[in-house]
Amino acid sequence: MDRLSYIASRLLQVIPVIFGCTLVCFFMLHLVPGDPARTMLGVHATPQGVARLHREWGLDQPLWRQYLDYLNRLVHGDLGTSLFYNLDVAQLIKDHLPPTLWLLFLSALMSVLIAIPLAMLAASKPDGARDQVVRVVPMIGLGMPAFWTGIILLILFALNLGRVFPVGGYGHGFTGHVRSMILPSLTVALFISPILIRSLRASLLEVLQADYVTTARAKGIPERRVMIKHALRNGVISMVTVLGLNIAYLVGGTLVVEQVFALPGIGQLMLAAIFQRDFTVVQAIALVFAILVVLINLLTDIVHAMLDPRVRFD
Repeated sequence: MDRLSYIASRLLQVIPVIFGCTLVCFFMLHLVPGDPARTMLGVHATPQGVARLHREWGLDQPLWRQYLDYLNRLVHGDLGTSLFYNLDVAQLIKDHLPPTLWLLFLSALMSVLIAIPLAMLAASKPDGARDQVVRVVPMIGLGMPAFWTGIILLILFALNLGRVFPVGGYGHGFTGHVRSMILPSLTVALFISPILIRSLRASLLEVLQADYVTTARAKGIPERRVMIKHALRNGVISMVTVLGLNIAYLVGGTLVVEQVFALPGIGQLMLAAIFQRDFTVVQAIALVFAILVVLINLLTDIVHAMLDPRVRFD
């Protein structure tokens, strides 16, 4: 099997996974207590009004019938209409998705930029003083809650030190978006990078013991070039897998970071929809989160297969 066939096979395997996601998102949400019709009507809710909204929204139908209608709408690209905002859910998600994608992308980029040099520094002198510092200090970030780290960064860089970054929001234009996403992305990166550092350090130490590295050193190649050209190229493969798994895990965890930094992402939208019992929006966002996780894992598998020639496409 060649690489294109492998990618096509992996894409086909995604289809039943996404179908299972729709099943879980739909039925788990309907087990949550609360009536969106009563929430919408508020203090003016009457049995007649609630029944009328149930008929309009199809909530008086059996669950299996509601699920089939839900699948039919999904096939046609219709995510429904928000029960609270009375707007197209697809448009709501489209408007709120860019900040979340920016956050995921910049968090991954910052994590890599932090992890690679520190892991190389630690692996160059194993069990030395700098190795111990690199292994211990970044773990502090892993042990701190994301909301606490975010608040500390806000106090330091947004309120003090000349207000280098904005307190919250998404900014305007490309430069404004990037500037407003630095602190949220750094908050996430400080959590992920210790895991990447430990993974990459372990891989580098293993690679540095390989015969081809010994041969390169015997040829008189400078240690820095050996580390970058020979060790890092092979050691980074395992880090890619770890990064993909953690980014997929953090897709749902962006809700907390978006709340701290007042980012208008889909995490914020989902929290509002949960409090408003807006089932349609919550279903759609939960499905978007699930699809993002599936796609990130798929991309991780493909990148790993491309980087590692030892992976067999069968």
